[in-house]
Amino acid sequence: MSAKIGIRQLVEFVLRSGDLNETKNSQNTALNGARIHRKLQKSRSKNSDYESEVYLKTDVSMNDTDYIISGRADGIEATKDKLTIEEIKTSDQAFDDLSDNTLELYWGQVKVYGYILLQEHPEFDHVTLRLTYFQVRNQEITSQDQIFERTDLTKFFQSLIDEYEYWLVLRAKLRKTRNDSIKELKFPFPKFRTGQHELAAAVYKTIYLKKRLFVEAPTGTGKTISTLFPAIKAMGEERVQRLFYLTAKQSTRQVAEESIKLMASKGLKLKSITLTAKDKIRFPEEDVPPEENPYMIGYYDRLKPALADMLTNVDAITREVIEKYARKHTVDPFEFSLDASLFCDVIICDYNYLFDPLVYLQRFFIEKDTDNFFLIDEVHNLVSRSRDMYSAEVSDEKIAGLLKMARKIKTKASADFQTELKKVRKIFNQMKKSLKETDLTEQISSEPPDKLVNAMGKFDDFFGEWANEQKPSDFLDAAKDYFFTCLTFVKIGALYDDTYKTRVVLEDKKIIVKQLCLDPSHFIDESLNLGLGAVLFSATLSPMDYYQSVLGGIDNSLAYQLPSPFPVNNQNILITQYIQTTYKQRPFSQDSIVESLFALISSKTGNYLFFFPSYGYLEQIKMAFQNKYPDVKTMAQTNAMDNDARSDFLAQFKKDPKETLVAFCVLGGIFSEGIDLEGNRLIGVAIVSVGLPGLSAENNLIRDYYNEANGHGFEYAYQMPGMNNVLQAAGRLIRSSHDQGIILLLDQRFASFRYTKLFPPHWRNYQRINSLNQLTQTVDNFWKGRNYED
Repeated sequence: MSAKIGIRQLVEFVLRSGDLNETKNSQNTALNGARIHRKLQKSRSKNSDYESEVYLKTDVSMNDTDYIISGRADGIEATKDKLTIEEIKTSDQAFDDLSDNTLELYWGQVKVYGYILLQEHPEFDHVTLRLTYFQVRNQEITSQDQIFERTDLTKFFQSLIDEYEYWLVLRAKLRKTRNDSIKELKFPFPKFRTGQHELAAAVYKTIYLKKRLFVEAPTGTGKTISTLFPAIKAMGEERVQRLFYLTAKQSTRQVAEESIKLMASKGLKLKSITLTAKDKIRFPEEDVPPEENPYMIGYYDRLKPALADMLTNVDAITREVIEKYARKHTVDPFEFSLDASLFCDVIICDYNYLFDPLVYLQRFFIEKDTDNFFLIDEVHNLVSRSRDMYSAEVSDEKIAGLLKMARKIKTKASADFQTELKKVRKIFNQMKKSLKETDLTEQISSEPPDKLVNAMGKFDDFFGEWANEQKPSDFLDAAKDYFFTCLTFVKIGALYDDTYKTRVVLEDKKIIVKQLCLDPSHFIDESLNLGLGAVLFSATLSPMDYYQSVLGGIDNSLAYQLPSPFPVNNQNILITQYIQTTYKQRPFSQDSIVESLFALISSKTGNYLFFFPSYGYLEQIKMAFQNKYPDVKTMAQTNAMDNDARSDFLAQFKKDPKETLVAFCVLGGIFSEGIDLEGNRLIGVAIVSVGLPGLSAENNLIRDYYNEANGHGFEYAYQMPGMNNVLQAAGRLIRSSHDQGIILLLDQRFASFRYTKLFPPHWRNYQRINSLNQLTQTVDNFWKGRNYED
């Protein structure tokens, strides 16, 4: 398999120089640029000789390795007498304000296209290169033509390759070293656990078939190593060149790092990198304007030595490694990590780097690349995360304050800002008036809020140029914050389709407008299609058809469910049929819940987790429990716990405790997944209620959408998200083959077929409990029948 190098990547890497310029104030996004490209290309298509989005490639051999240099030209016009290539660029800046290096990059890209096109057309000895520049704010188009001879373009292309030779040779050496080490790599444990070999085989087969696989692998399967190992073996056979390991949490990213470290100890040699969010990896001294930031000034002049230094000395590029070499070479750590990722084999990062339409990695995901394969961990989290990624909310709440701050500044720039922002406020006021006239506080529509999107789009266009001319101030910072909110709203507005609803709410004199994505499955599907295939896995993916539906895999994916690797009888699943926890019944079931919780903990001293669907309900039962049993040691999760508080909380779960500890927690919270309390650090979990999300207007919109789409509205909006939280919380109990304990489900609804059909296979021995006395006896019998060993 020939390695691929993008033309834009090649040109930018070789020719880019000077400062790192932040472009976050720009309205010109990849999405917006694509729209403008299509508009201009459509106007050209009236000419029958004009062809848009033309794929061009050429082969280069170096260091006994074949490379494909490829890219898509925006437009080519070929007649019998003339060849013309058009490259379209968009930006907020005026054409005359573009830096020399930016123009060099623009022309460099189209010159490579010209070289390749002349290779395909030996009958021509020259080509016309056209650079068309679209300034977004005033929609001004600048077009320049240059004619280049074949000999000149050949020299130019060869000069790029000559300079890139070091990096090509380095990449070839790295891949050869990688592939040689992978061939010798064995599974890093003496033997496979139950289910691991089957999972590894399924992952390898998925890559071989270029498919998408959904996997439910219960806790203890060893999902991380069982997916990474076969994917890396496939990489050694050059079926893929790059793995993206995508996660929702820092803890799972660390598990991936540790798995690669383990394989490295067994001889694996590859480059892995963990990407850290920009706001977390930025150095404190970078909190200055870009033109004063020493890590950004001259960034590209120091980048290549920094990359060469790090890549030749380190394999596992963690946050600490990035920060070390970024300081050593005075380069911005976040951008340095992104540039380094181009040379890495495994990229560990958050979901948003692939799926988020606002922050995805453009250097990898502008177009499909079958060199990439995706491993997506804890994918049950992607359901709600993706809805948030494709939704956006704005309010008029901060407008009055911004205008007040602006009025104190007696300048023309301030007056211009006020004029533009008032245009946005005017649309909000019209929406507010419409609600008041109809005596409504909320309005739902299938129509996009076009007037507001257009007004904010114009405000954003104005702001991009305006902000560059302002001096740093508190006012500018506040204005930027609102600009980013507007910018997000405009970008999401470009995606609006029949899976969206517009929700307008009048609340405390402010008006809130939300573009709510009810079904992001199409967007997820498009993102996953950018690679060769994907494995999406979690301990809880039941029912499988639900997750395939909401995560874009219903028609084009495989499904695989593994059994639990642990003895089924090590845990007892008990359902209290005598307890109802619906809102109406909660006042009447409080005493029964308290007595049942006490029955769970009475037979054996140990640590227990009690989960509730809300903080309010948690506090209600906790107070009743403490009043009834004041001698039992208790603690509770609070609404705002930082990492230190979380660590202190978990540290209370001691091994071989001398007294019983009860911890009250919230379903779906930080202690309901991603924590390991092995052995007798945890011997019982109680879950109060079926965990349904609270009734809300937005959840009801999701319900109504799926009722119409497939007749399963309540399940998709309420039951499945709630049951997922239940399964995740219950999964804290059995973490190894020696763990034993009881899961107590306190709600009679759990015993209905609607819920038992969702139980995973290792819950098949659940018991229905009809009374408190039966519960007490059953708990006693469970522990009497076991000689618990850690």
